[in-house]
Amino acid sequence: MSLTESIRISLGALGANKMRSILTMLGVIIGVGAVIALMSIGTGVQRMVTDQIKSMGSNLLFITPGSQSQGGVRTQAGSAPTLTDEDAQAIMQAALPQIAAVAPEAQSGGQVVASGQNTFSRISGVTPQYEQVRNFKVAEGEFISQANIESRSLVAVLGATTAQNLFPGGDPVGQTVRVNQLNLRVIGVLESKGSGALGNQDDVILAPLTMVQGRLNRARTARGGQTVNTIYVQLVDESPETSAAAVQAIGDLLRERHRVAQDDFTIRSQQDLISSLNQITGMMTLFLGSIAGISLLVGGIGIMNIMLVSVTERTREIGIRKAIGAKRRDILMQFLIEATVVSVLGGALGILIGGGGSRLLNGLPMGNGQTLTTVVSPDAIIMSFTVSALIGLFFGVYPAVKASRLNPIEALRYE
Repeated sequence: MSLTESIRISLGALGANKMRSILTMLGVIIGVGAVIALMSIGTGVQRMVTDQIKSMGSNLLFITPGSQSQGGVRTQAGSAPTLTDEDAQAIMQAALPQIAAVAPEAQSGGQVVASGQNTFSRISGVTPQYEQVRNFKVAEGEFISQANIESRSLVAVLGATTAQNLFPGGDPVGQTVRVNQLNLRVIGVLESKGSGALGNQDDVILAPLTMVQGRLNRARTARGGQTVNTIYVQLVDESPETSAAAVQAIGDLLRERHRVAQDDFTIRSQQDLISSLNQITGMMTLFLGSIAGISLLVGGIGIMNIMLVSVTERTREIGIRKAIGAKRRDILMQFLIEATVVSVLGGALGILIGGGGSRLLNGLPMGNGQTLTTVVSPDAIIMSFTVSALIGLFFGVYPAVKASRLNPIEALRYE
């Protein structure tokens, strides 16, 4: 019997019991649909995290206080005040060929009041280079200038969210905001960068680094310098060779300046951050897919159960076919094809339902201005479809073998 004929007979047998066939496929449909939907959510989160890290700036190195390992004991970066703006100046003055720009940042925070509105916001002390390095763009007004740094001006540039919270419907430029008993004149408003897995980049107030260090964040290192929380270094390109050379040169420079045998700082690149977060989100996606895969296993058991019932119901048919010359392999092939057709059709319907569900979930509000992003990848579709077909083959083997081994004489006498 040809493969085409076997498929025709299988479809006819399934069509004779439509409701039972649909219920049999249901486990596979749900399993494949759940796998695709959940993996699309995981892939979407992964892409969202990657895009937000890239939106922080291009070709960045992040230098933070604290070492990843001290005396064999792993510590958290940023656990000790060891970096100063003098370190940032030394990196700039080193004129390394891999470096395009350097921007230190000193962070503080507090309640911000203006026009009868108040909100708690992050306050970052920055330099003029920060605009370029962090890829910020000014929507209104101007950015912090070198003159503001030198005079420790009481000025501020508002993020889009902060501006909206403090001046709903109004023009913030030229207005005054009160931060921890300080009156700051608003000189600019930033374009929105949006929210994501790393938080809301628009909920920020930027002020001159020297003013923040002198008025809001007076922490000093053990060497007496005023601290910064992060030094951003923009590289000339994103090649691994450039990044590795810059990390080595900056590390040597800071070790010499700090006079330490063990690093009291950590240098990470954007690719390091992306790789670490992708590893976490990848494990989450795999975990979600594995949970959904249990439904496929249940669906496979359902296929085996129905195929065993089908063998029992069609025992006399099998006996007649064997009596007129059908071989064991013909019977085996027919029941294997029937099980595979059930799982393949279920897989195809599951792909349509999973893909449709992913589209419906895309853009779903998640709170804090964030929306859910889903990405249906071809790999998830191919994997789900392949697994559904293999499940039909695997769980159809036993019923098919049982059918092929029936004695034709006993099968003909079966009532």
